[in-house]
Amino acid sequence: MAGIEESGQGATDAWVDPMGDPFLRTRFALPTRPATFLRRERLVGHLDQALLTPLTVVNGAAGAGKTLLVADWVTGLGRPVAWFTADAGDQRPGMFWAYVLQALRASGVPVPGEIRCPADASRVDRKLLARLAAELSGRDRPALVVLDEYDRVSAPEIAEQLEFVLRHAGPGMRLILVTRTEPLLPVHRYRAAGDLTEIRNAELAFTPEEAALLLELHGLRLPAHAVGALVDRTGGWAAGLRLCALAARESPDPQTYLKEFEAGRSTVADYLLAEVLKSRTAETQDLLLRVSVLERLCPDLADALTERTDAEPVLAQLHRENAFVEDLGHSWYRLHPLFREILRAHLRVRCPGLEPELHRRAARWLLRSGSLPETIAHGAAAGDWEFTAGAFVDDLAIGQLFTGLRRDELTELFSRMGPEATSPATDIVRAAGDLSRCDLDRGLARLHHAEARLATDVPDPADDAPGPAAAMLSCALLEALAARMAGSLDQAETAAEAAEELRRVVPAHRLEQHSELTALLLTHLGSTRLWAGRFEDARTALSAAAGCSGGASTALVREESLGLLALIDYLNGWLGRAEHKASAAVTDSERFGLCGPSGSGIGRLVLAAVAVDRDELAQARALLDEAVGSRLAVRDPVTAAARSMVTARLLLARGKTRAALAAVDPAVVADVASPWARAHAALVASVAHLAEGRPDMAAEVLRQVTDGQPACVVQAARAQLAAGRPGAALDLLDRLRTEGAGGPAVTVRATLVRAQAVLEAGDFAAASKLVGQALLEARRERLRRPFIEAGPWIRRLLGTAPLRPLAAGWFTTGEPSRPDAPAPLVVQELSGRERDVLQRLAQMMSTEEIAADLCVSVNTVKTHLKSVYRKLAVNRRNEAVRRARELRLL
Repeated sequence: MAGIEESGQGATDAWVDPMGDPFLRTRFALPTRPATFLRRERLVGHLDQALLTPLTVVNGAAGAGKTLLVADWVTGLGRPVAWFTADAGDQRPGMFWAYVLQALRASGVPVPGEIRCPADASRVDRKLLARLAAELSGRDRPALVVLDEYDRVSAPEIAEQLEFVLRHAGPGMRLILVTRTEPLLPVHRYRAAGDLTEIRNAELAFTPEEAALLLELHGLRLPAHAVGALVDRTGGWAAGLRLCALAARESPDPQTYLKEFEAGRSTVADYLLAEVLKSRTAETQDLLLRVSVLERLCPDLADALTERTDAEPVLAQLHRENAFVEDLGHSWYRLHPLFREILRAHLRVRCPGLEPELHRRAARWLLRSGSLPETIAHGAAAGDWEFTAGAFVDDLAIGQLFTGLRRDELTELFSRMGPEATSPATDIVRAAGDLSRCDLDRGLARLHHAEARLATDVPDPADDAPGPAAAMLSCALLEALAARMAGSLDQAETAAEAAEELRRVVPAHRLEQHSELTALLLTHLGSTRLWAGRFEDARTALSAAAGCSGGASTALVREESLGLLALIDYLNGWLGRAEHKASAAVTDSERFGLCGPSGSGIGRLVLAAVAVDRDELAQARALLDEAVGSRLAVRDPVTAAARSMVTARLLLARGKTRAALAAVDPAVVADVASPWARAHAALVASVAHLAEGRPDMAAEVLRQVTDGQPACVVQAARAQLAAGRPGAALDLLDRLRTEGAGGPAVTVRATLVRAQAVLEAGDFAAASKLVGQALLEARRERLRRPFIEAGPWIRRLLGTAPLRPLAAGWFTTGEPSRPDAPAPLVVQELSGRERDVLQRLAQMMSTEEIAADLCVSVNTVKTHLKSVYRKLAVNRRNEAVRRARELRLL
């Protein structure tokens, strides 16, 4: 897999979004003002108030002139403004905030590198929003942010998040919303506080004087009474006035024409279809009807739909005449949404059955231009699923069904694919869907059917498709995923070897564009190797996966790889290393705006396991709950075994031995494919038997583990010692010392078993020395459970003068003990977040106030409070504060 490990380092670009696709620059550009634009000073003067209030709302009907008004005002400011035009696809918080952050950067607002674009289109982490608000609040000059067409964003969750950022950014942000509808923000609060600037539909309406000037810009001079009548009939609606002017100037008698129009037309649709569209040449009408199927268009794409070559001058003229054709820049246009909708309805009436063919032509043109998202959208709209699936697979985009911002969107799109579509590509896409739903049998059946078709199909020399290599590489990815789900190492290695060969023949630029494919392959291979107990081979593949580029498209895969690497360190007994990798995985995800449920949860499982060994049981429970709530993309036996292991260890730590035994999955215990999973299941059973006073059974269950797992050897020695066989216990520990004991989580326990054996033999000094060695080694890792599990014999040793300093500060209070005093009170070290909560507790803040100050939920604060109470051995707030001051924690 050397080739796979070295690849995936795609080019980076400040204008490339986390998915690897370019941000649409036109969404950050100020709209172009037409030659007939009229600057209205009364509205510009009102907008100047936006510099003084946190929130400004420009709310009016479609075509009321909102956007051009704000764009004109912004141009006259002479200072940077972050402009973002919203889209109907921005209902997902992750996508919305990715564009807002990019708009800030594009305008020159310095956004620190740690505030990264969200990776999951459906959600954004509160921490990312808190960081953004904090960054804006510290600015000397407020950042001006304009959200145009904000009415397209109707998700309440986004409104709540936007209000959170605006509120906490304070004077560092001025937000201007351009919208057709009332925003979901609590506008009434800003209005009551005098913190709102409003321009509404009535104020946007043209006055007769303004309407006269507008008509003059269109070459029309009408009497005042005619202008007044037009304003009355149109309600001063900007688009209506412009539409009237465009139509009237083509008439030999504009005044009579406007009067007839006002009297005889009741809707804008009637006017557009009967007058504006009718006034164009047949060729222009045909072009407008055909391009109405497009979200955006350029002259070449329009020519492909009309099968002519005149789109460029036609579109330029339509834009110049402000005929509902907007210039997006870089030779791209779009029709006004209302105009486009009406045209599409007219297209279906005038040319029934043509729409699918237009989508098909658009899809093929867009495929040649390299725009995959738009290609498959039009292919799906055309109902041409073999083409759509083929384009998707040929682009090596199959991994996007499992990771990245488009995962849910693509799943929904291909769910509409009917059974009549039969090709290797459609089988591959269906197999990916089955495997993502954990339907291994059906997924493999479809995958093998696709592979058989690819092996027998002869490519058409006249076909310009990439050939079967891309499809076969997609099959190799799915084979590796199936192998991971089944725990089949041979199958995974075979798939990796096949992928390595295929990577040499597929286009290199596509591999660079889709680094998620390489990252997924390596992660599936590494996880399967880990399941088989080949830790070092697994580490090689997972390290390469964790180092893959790709931004948000590989963020979840990198998180999972780091989590699996952390699990290897934990299984080897290195808690500190495991915590570092698992924390890095979770932190990286939080920087991308990922929430806990987005990934596999393996990183949080490892952190929970580490917390158990440190006897931070409340923290372990919280992390375990987060991990259990994760939305798994695949069924992974490694994650399942790790979850079972951590759950059982937590239950053992709480003295629930029967529940711990029940938490161990019987399938994991019996599965011979994973030696470490089987060993840890036996270890749980042994600890449970020993806790219930059955040392012989505790030793017997470990005899079935023949792989020599160090932790099992130590537990077997404990069982032998408990059964009254200290010699057998020491023999096991001596063998472990010779073969290598692993990390501190193993060696500390081994040292304590040896110390107990020596103490029972009557050598108090030697036992004390061994416990001192264990304390020194455990202190670096804050490893407490081995001492708590050791039993009552150790408390007498910990209370002696030589050992008290070694335990002080992290394991015991450090208070001097008297000869008649009880054993020292064990006080666990508080986490950083628990100290934050404790400090605010001392300031007499309520739970809600603490939550707001730390930007966390009230339930999270309550969880931390419970942990603080337990660690300080108190039941009330005032007792916690008093006890913390006694221990000099405050």
